[in-house]
This record gives sequence, C-alpha cells and structure tokens, in this order.
Amino acid sequence: MQSAPPYTEEHIVAYPVEYIAGIDLYNAGEYHAAHDAWEERWMGPVAPDEKLFLQAMIQSAVAFHHLQIGRPGAARRMYLMAKEKFARLDQAVFMSLDLAEYQEQLDRALSWLLSVPDPRELEQPELHPPTITLRPEVTPVE
Repeated sequence: MQSAPPYTEEHIVAYPVEYIAGIDLYNAGEYHAAHDAWEERWMGPVAPDEKLFLQAMIQSAVAFHHLQIGRPGAARRMYLMAKEKFARLDQAVFMSLDLAEYQEQLDRALSWLLSVPDPRELEQPELHPPTITLRPEVTPVE
C-alpha cells in the first residue's frame, strides 16, 4: 500500500530544496543527513523565524541520531532544546508543518527520556519517530 507523499509539487516550488531534502531524509530515518540538509539552509541568510524553526528541526533530528548511536543523555538535551525553540517560535504552522501535531509525535517518541534524572538508567523503548507530512496549503516564509 502506497501512503500519501509527505508534500506536494506546490511545496517543492515554494520551499528551499534543503528543507524538502531534509524531510525525505528524516522520514527515511537518516537523521544525521537530515540535520546536514537543514543546517545547510540554516547557515545561510534566512529570516529569524525560519532560522529558529530550522534549528528546532535540526535538534529534533539530532535527538534521534543520538538514540541511534546509544547516547540517551545527549538525545534528551537535544529534545529539550528543540522543545524550547518550538515554544519560542510560537506558531501553529510553519513552512506547512503542523507544529502542534509534530511536537505531539515528538513527545510520544521521546518523553521517556524525561522520566528519570539520567536516561542512561533506562532501557530504550522501541522508537516510533515522527513522520513529517506537510499540510496541503503552502504557508509563506517571511
């Protein structure tokens, strides 16, 4: 069964190639590569809100990368930093991503990291990382 693509032709035209590439890599479980794609855009001359958004996305990807290589303490730090950036961004949708829905998926996947003082004490549960699917409407980037 073929699931719906995570974005449309309109998204491809409207958004930077690094953002779209990062989505594909993230959804494929290639978190370090997604981080690299988004960071390439983040390092350029982008508006403050987009910079904050990309940094939160990068940090959420890096959290999963740290779990892939067995570093739950580092994963927790990245997860908390991403949550703080999303809170500062304070937008419901950014670059067609439903931020509330994405953060709910993030919390379901990573909140166990916050359940004890040192997440290294826990056995890592089976991970169900978020799947990024953009909303149909294209939201302009300032």
